Amino acid sequence: MEKIYLDHAATTPMHPTVIAEMTRVMGEYFGNPSSIHGFGRMAHEQLESARQIIADSLKVHPHEIIFNSGGTEGDNTAIIETAMSREDEGKHLITTAIEHPAVMQTMAYLETQGFEVTYLPVDKQGNISIEELKSALREETTLVSIMFGNNEIGNLMPIKEIGNLLRAHTAYFHSDAVQAYGNQEIYPHELGIDLLSVSAHKINGPKGVGFLFKSDKVKLPSLLHGGEQEEKRRPGTENLAGIMGMKTAVERLTPEERTKIKLQYKEFETQILSSLDAANISYRINGDDENRLPHILNLHLKGIASDLLLMKLDLKNIAVSTGSACTAGTVDPSHVLEAMYGKEASAIKESIRISFGLGVTAEQIERFCNELISIVKK
Repeated sequence: MEKIYLDHAATTPMHPTVIAEMTRVMGEYFGNPSSIHGFGRMAHEQLESARQIIADSLKVHPHEIIFNSGGTEGDNTAIIETAMSREDEGKHLITTAIEHPAVMQTMAYLETQGFEVTYLPVDKQGNISIEELKSALREETTLVSIMFGNNEIGNLMPIKEIGNLLRAHTAYFHSDAVQAYGNQEIYPHELGIDLLSVSAHKINGPKGVGFLFKSDKVKLPSLLHGGEQEEKRRPGTENLAGIMGMKTAVERLTPEERTKIKLQYKEFETQILSSLDAANISYRINGDDENRLPHILNLHLKGIASDLLLMKLDLKNIAVSTGSACTAGTVDPSHVLEAMYGKEASAIKESIRISFGLGVTAEQIERFCNELISIVKK
């Protein structure tokens, strides 16, 4: 029985061209990019070529790209170092109630260090209010951290409006763009974003590598201490093979490719919803149906326990999830759905996240629908 992977929001398979590029680099460029001899210079040239390509994808300067281990490190660096380095200016931070755990837990840590955090609420569609953000801003607010697109329900946040609001304020604006970078056009300077986190394994690149965009206007100390790599902003010998794999994944994200996958994912979503409608299955889309990331579909299947449904689908070699992979293996309910509906809502224990990506076909979606309907009806 063919395995069907519909959990691309958790991680994505590496594209064959990424694997080929990483294999090439591991074989040809083993030198340390910081070494001054020929082997090192060759590796350094590869490193900087990747930095340029990634910077071009965001329309930013190459030196504004800091290579790191991925989204969690990027979020921690942006949030902790902003808070700690600016605490003389104020100790108030703003985020939302539906951020990724890499942001939520970092904010919780800072609260133990004497910082005050405002968690903006969301409505039943998972959206925040710009007016509430405006009301929450204070003179002593030093950072606003709001994700570009939510990893569980897919909602796109009003990033442009937030950026415009903060242009007249001294607070830095950080955005976790891990889920959005692969399918949205993101130009930080135009949007007023000062810090942006991205992870390669969400865009068919390798795990354990990513980058943090840091605008020239932002002054941050290094979260780590050691060598002088990344212009002293992130010490440690760079993972050149991983970075070059990420570069290759980024090269695939052309405007034409983004348009193509958005249309394809919309067709998959329509196929699923039409099948459920035809089978008279009761469901509700969690999130804003008009303003979501194209690859995420979160469904409340009324009366169906999500953990049991996941198990039965897994027995059919079909992978979906209930939410963030960073909370997998726990019994904790989704904090995103709790923020939307309240802690007692049935949707919290009756929702699944379906996420599309490389290799998914209409035929696979058809079999998924047939199995899902069969399981629900039983």
